[in-house]
Amino acid sequence: MKIFAASVLLAFTGMVFAATDASPAPAVPRKAPEFVFNLQDGRQLLLSSFRGKTVMITFMFTTCPHCQALCPELGVIQKEYASKGVEIVGGVIDAGAKDGLLQFTQLYSRGAFPVGWSTQDAALEFLKHPDPHYYVPMVAFIDKRGVIRSQYIGNEAFFSNGPKSIRAELDKILNGPVAVSKSVPSKKKP
Repeated sequence: MKIFAASVLLAFTGMVFAATDASPAPAVPRKAPEFVFNLQDGRQLLLSSFRGKTVMITFMFTTCPHCQALCPELGVIQKEYASKGVEIVGGVIDAGAKDGLLQFTQLYSRGAFPVGWSTQDAALEFLKHPDPHYYVPMVAFIDKRGVIRSQYIGNEAFFSNGPKSIRAELDKILNGPVAVSKSVPSKKKP
């Protein structure tokens, strides 16, 4: 009986460690690779088209209640921060993303910010997320130089107060140190 109990305890402990063993987080800051959002009308929206702006990408599922609830908040934040050079872009990435995009945008984002569809694999590759098990929404914050400054997966504490956390992250990027190139002034000829 003691051997059985010890075996059960050991198996349970192994399951807990397996469930809580987090893969190493991808390194940030890092250069943002290109990303393609497929729009409802068949056009493609490229992440690079926002170079020079601070961008927040939100990867969502059309069926996720947390994603649905976040969209109206993102619309408010987009309106607040647009004059500061911020662009929020959404990407729905679930299996029904292409077919569910129109209804999702009509019900939740309501045209407040662009939303396109892509695949889960493309989103996970963009985020360099090593674990195929994840929660949505997933967000990445990209500065105006095209550098991913931070990213968060849906089960992180960041989302416990989503709108407040998002504003704080945007403010940190907008008000943070800006890299200044050191140029040598040209010498004038006498």
